[in-house]
Amino acid sequence: MRAAFHSSLCSSPHTPSPNFQEPDNLLTTKPKTLLQTHPLYSPAHTNLSLQFKEKILCLEIMGVDAGKALSLNPALQTATLDSIQTIITFLQSKGIYQKDLPRIFGMCPKILTSDIKSELSPVFRFLYYDLRVPEHNFRRVINKCPRLLACSVRDQLKPALFYLQRLGFRDLEALAYQDCVLLVSSVENTLIPKLNYIMSLGFSRSDAVGMVLRCPGLLTFSVENNFKPKFEYFDKEMQGKLEELKEFPQYFAFSLEKRIKPRHMEALERGVKIPLPLMLKTTDEEFWDLLRQRDG
Repeated sequence: MRAAFHSSLCSSPHTPSPNFQEPDNLLTTKPKTLLQTHPLYSPAHTNLSLQFKEKILCLEIMGVDAGKALSLNPALQTATLDSIQTIITFLQSKGIYQKDLPRIFGMCPKILTSDIKSELSPVFRFLYYDLRVPEHNFRRVINKCPRLLACSVRDQLKPALFYLQRLGFRDLEALAYQDCVLLVSSVENTLIPKLNYIMSLGFSRSDAVGMVLRCPGLLTFSVENNFKPKFEYFDKEMQGKLEELKEFPQYFAFSLEKRIKPRHMEALERGVKIPLPLMLKTTDEEFWDLLRQRDG
């Protein structure tokens, strides 16, 4: 198991893997700078066990920031090399490539100490039976949203799916491959409050739901950093009507400073009125063509 661990976890195109057969060789043949620069290898931590040092080094070689992973998941301190290898082997059996692991573990280090039977396996069953994701597409979904693997199926994924389906989300394929971040969003703390905020702008519930179905990203945008400043600019500076946002909720997906303001101000200076979708969706070249055509 130990040899298998080092061949799979500690191999990298940047490391002389053929010489890394035993833990002692691994530690002595690596450049000292890697050990010395990592905070957990400072002189103050000289009593760290060899196994703990091996674990840190193997995570680093794999591409995972061990310090960050340990701070976000303290349970890693007591996890064994074999238990981590078991997690990796399981994920690979589900179609996850080794090159995917650094990003997955980097985003969700909790996965490194998850229980396969009670936590990880249920997620893949959820993908297969509830979202109708075929096994050969597991990798595509997990890479899109690694946080799925860190969520409870019973307490998070199924309640979110049920709520979204009640709203009118019927396209399971879109939920799986495009909008799976909605499934890891809290129904009570994220999805419902976002919908309520859209309604507070003056939209009826049916209009707000229609906007969300047209642009699911609305349920992920920050109220303070996105909705409020963009709506304020739309309402006061652009003097737009709610009907425009109802028809084009994607407005909130564009950058206020880089797209909305510059284009609106350019059209305003020329005295040109351009429908919201045309003003924001067009390329720069198409936008300037529109201005020239309407100027003429």
